[in-house]
Amino acid sequence: MHFFDRAYEGVPPWDIGRPQPEFVRLCERGEIVGRVLDVGCGTGENAIHFAANGHPTWGIDFAPKAIRRAQAKVAGRDLAITFRVGDALHLQALGERFDTITDCGLFHTLSDAERPIYASSVRSALRAGGRLFVLCFSNEEPADWGGPRRVTREELRSAFRDGWKVRSIDPARFAVKDPGTEGKAWRARADRLEV
Repeated sequence: MHFFDRAYEGVPPWDIGRPQPEFVRLCERGEIVGRVLDVGCGTGENAIHFAANGHPTWGIDFAPKAIRRAQAKVAGRDLAITFRVGDALHLQALGERFDTITDCGLFHTLSDAERPIYASSVRSALRAGGRLFVLCFSNEEPADWGGPRRVTREELRSAFRDGWKVRSIDPARFAVKDPGTEGKAWRARADRLEV
């Protein structure tokens, strides 16, 4: 059994029971547009928020247990939402195109070798001119802090160099389970170029 599926035998530390405030703000500002794909959606809080705000939404995650929980959350609700087990490194297998793709905490789990594969995969599922938003842990977190790998702005720029226009990489916060505690993050936006 994969680490992430095992994590959902309980409640993993990243499952905060609500959408990440950074994505709520993007939605409120109208930056989340059209059809949305949330990669690494976990139990679906961000995806459910997008769908509840009128965006036809898909959520995919590598962990079947997470997807089952997400599907249970929307059972009986009138939302345009689809949850599927899927691999963010092979999004072309979905056979779908989206206007917005969101990544909340997936990018920082990828190895250096996986990052260009991920960028190509996301690009394959995004319409020309579509936008990707990534929320990942920042290298500004202290070195002795536990948790996932930290990411630099340059690593983000490098990953989305070919076929992308990086629009912004802004300081942000990851909400975590402990009230009053947040992790330092980057919120990046990259748009898919036509070429």
